Amino acid sequence: MSLKRIDIITLFPAMADAVLAESMIGRAQRSGAVEIQIHNLRDWSKDKHNTVDDRPFGGGAGMLLKPEPLFDAIESLKTEDSTVIFLCPDGEQLGTPLVRDLAEHKHLILISGHYDGIDQRVRDMLVDREISIGDYVLTNGTLPALVLVDCVCRYIPGVLGEEKSLTQDSFHDSLLGFPQFTRPAEFRGVAVPEILLSGDHKAVERWRKEEQINKTRERRPDLLDKQPE
Repeated sequence: MSLKRIDIITLFPAMADAVLAESMIGRAQRSGAVEIQIHNLRDWSKDKHNTVDDRPFGGGAGMLLKPEPLFDAIESLKTEDSTVIFLCPDGEQLGTPLVRDLAEHKHLILISGHYDGIDQRVRDMLVDREISIGDYVLTNGTLPALVLVDCVCRYIPGVLGEEKSLTQDSFHDSLLGFPQFTRPAEFRGVAVPEILLSGDHKAVERWRKEEQINKTRERRPDLLDKQPE
């Protein structure tokens, strides 16, 4: 089973529309490899002002997204195959193993937070996973949701033009990517490594792996601890 549908609940649907209509994700939707729907949370508001936020009990400088619109939105989209995800700074860290796992889920519902977050009852009662894209805070959760969609869609069959590119990415097997070169073979006095011109595919693969290990040791030595024995 692989991912077939993603629903994004956001206060900024135009932001998501602009990104998801382009590049490989746009082509994936047009080809039917994945269906992505973007929903404005205000469509589930109950008053003429389309209110979806309120002050937190106990005081605080910011506002919170109210539970009623989020409950209505999620419950109207949810099926028995759904996994509900809240994008938040205090969630589990997004990484390749998690991305691969999510790509095996049939339906994802992504909640894009705003202001100081969402009512805890939504998190406790409806959210299956809370995910962060890094140790920093953004102006709203639509951007992290788009990052997650882009990462996950790459693992859906038919989205990438060449499946082999997945195995050459940074962080595949917990290693950073290797250096790559294209024509011309020499540019401004710098030549492409001879091994890449040799036609010896096994030697090229060995060189690439060595370069990955060297780069990872220099920039992200923590990843080497995750290497398989």
